[in-house]
Amino acid sequence: MDAGLPEFGKVVIFGTGLIGGSFALGLKEAGAVEEVVGFGRTPATLRKAQELGVIDRAGINPAHEIGDADIVLVATPVAQMPEIFERIAPYLGPNTIVTDGGSTKGDVVAAARAAFKGHIGKFVPAHPIAGAENSGPAAARWDLYQGKKVVVTPLPENKDERLDRIKRAWSLCGADIYELTPEMHDRVFAAVSHLPHLLSFALVHDLAVRDDADLFFTFAASGFRDFTRIAASHPEMWRDICLANREALLGEIDLYRAQLDELRTLLAHKDGDSLEQIFDLARQARRNWAGEH
Repeated sequence: MDAGLPEFGKVVIFGTGLIGGSFALGLKEAGAVEEVVGFGRTPATLRKAQELGVIDRAGINPAHEIGDADIVLVATPVAQMPEIFERIAPYLGPNTIVTDGGSTKGDVVAAARAAFKGHIGKFVPAHPIAGAENSGPAAARWDLYQGKKVVVTPLPENKDERLDRIKRAWSLCGADIYELTPEMHDRVFAAVSHLPHLLSFALVHDLAVRDDADLFFTFAASGFRDFTRIAASHPEMWRDICLANREALLGEIDLYRAQLDELRTLLAHKDGDSLEQIFDLARQARRNWAGEH
């Protein structure tokens, strides 16, 4: 590569909101990309993304944009990814690498295998752990990934240089890179991300549909705010995530129900000592994780 040239020429992004837009802005801030081309569901969204400098121009036809792209990032809700993979598959260039920002990996990898077939080695799955409640191009920030984790879930067909290019791109955005298999990724995130969102949505929904919901919300304070913050997240995205990772999530729900049943039994038997032991172990685990020693 010539000295002074950005590491990446053209980057194409499907979904120019928080995840995709922040990837674009992060690369731009690092001086690592010549041109960012965006695709989206509505012209208005793409216009906004261009006005904000997230993308340099809107793409119209994948046939004209994919072949000479260095990186294609698919940063849409996971349910939209199979159709996008099918659209771009015929046009992958010799140096094109496709990656994604999906919160589930097993379903995304299966869709990629179906679409890319013999070119599956050009797809390097990834998951940036940097969510927020806001969405759309206006939510994108150049520093979103600074110090955040990005999990790459390599496939057996990925050549080292392709894997390294995707890791490098996320690193240029400031991210710390980790590797998991797609299967282990989905097990882990069912427990630490997908289940908490489901529980948060469930609690707020339970209160919202009561006849006297206003009374409950009137007295809800900081504990309720902390526990339910993630219930403000994007409903469509989380519907897709829960359905996409349903097997692992169903297993986590069953484990959580067993924990609730145990707590209910202890409460019914007024077993304060056992309740305190569970609360204390949980407290210590939470403090250790949060660095609050």
